[in-house]
Order: sequence, then C-alpha cells, then structure tokens
Amino acid sequence: MSWWVYVLRSERIRRTYVGVTTDPERRLAEHNGEKPGGAKSTRAGRPWGVAALYGPYKNQSEAQTAEHDVRSHPADERLGRAT
Repeated sequence: MSWWVYVLRSERIRRTYVGVTTDPERRLAEHNGEKPGGAKSTRAGRPWGVAALYGPYKNQSEAQTAEHDVRSHPADERLGRAT
C-alpha cells in the first residue's frame, strides 16, 4: 500500500489543507462531502481541489514526516515542499 501527502486548495475561502492518505481520490470526495468521512475543518471551504500530491511513500510514517515538512511552511509556500 502506498501513502500520499496531499495539499487541497479552496479558492472560495483562500485556504489550503494538508493531509495524508492511501487513496487521494476517495479522500478528496470525503472533503467535498461526496462521501462520508471528510474533516470538519474543510466543510466551509467546499469545493476543494488538489493543489499538490506528493508520494508515493512506503509507509505512513514516511508520509507523516513529509506532511510535517509541508505544514511547516506558510500556506503560500506549501507547493513543491515535500521530499
């Protein structure tokens, strides 16, 4: 199973959201309310689009390390940051 770090962007509220998943397509649908399970913090920004996708990573730990790296930068600098 491959792990991914994703950056979502909402043009409506001008925010980004960073997360980790094994299924980016399913996770985007959850954030946009098309499937149950999206984060509560993303409800206000719907619709969300994928701004960046990093990976694949071998395991969750590697993906979470990359996620931390992406989150450590200001939102306007988050694209192109994962290793």
